[in-house]
Amino acid sequence: MGAGLVAALGLPGAIAAFGNSVPITLQTLGVMLTGSLLGARKGTLALLLFLALVAAGLPLLAGGRGGLGVFAGPSAGYLVAWPLAALVIGWVVERGRPGYRWPRGLSANLIGGVGLVYAIGIPVQAWRTDVPLPETSLLAAAFVPGDVVKAVLATAVAVGVHRAMPDLLGPATLTVETEHDPRLGHDTPSG
Repeated sequence: MGAGLVAALGLPGAIAAFGNSVPITLQTLGVMLTGSLLGARKGTLALLLFLALVAAGLPLLAGGRGGLGVFAGPSAGYLVAWPLAALVIGWVVERGRPGYRWPRGLSANLIGGVGLVYAIGIPVQAWRTDVPLPETSLLAAAFVPGDVVKAVLATAVAVGVHRAMPDLLGPATLTVETEHDPRLGHDTPSG
């Protein structure tokens, strides 16, 4: 589901803007949704599958790109960051169970889906394009407003999906405090 979602969000294409060698796409929205809806483990696996399919040559990236060459281009760091982003988003979301709430969901998407992706993507882009890191960071700053909108949209969709399917990430584990009851010879719930 996650790999298919990210692939489908590549269909509208890519927009080259702001003189940047990395295009604007909707696929980062798919990354955020994958982590938010599938959780850390399944979200990471879905995006690793997606990247394996891209590496195998399937044209699943926006603009119909695919093949090993994309992992040597300016957007390589962003692509490599996607499974890690899903891992972080899913991990943060899973810690907030039961339920999926706006503040935690939005924080997860901003930290994992924007912050982490930029933290890995920008240095690799600077390296691959031979543009100084400060200049590459300035070019990437133009993408921040759109990525924040994607984080808000991903959170809104995830809130609705989790409301309709509260056990989507599995049931939350509750820990019960126990005390040893010598009369019964075993532990019993306290309180």
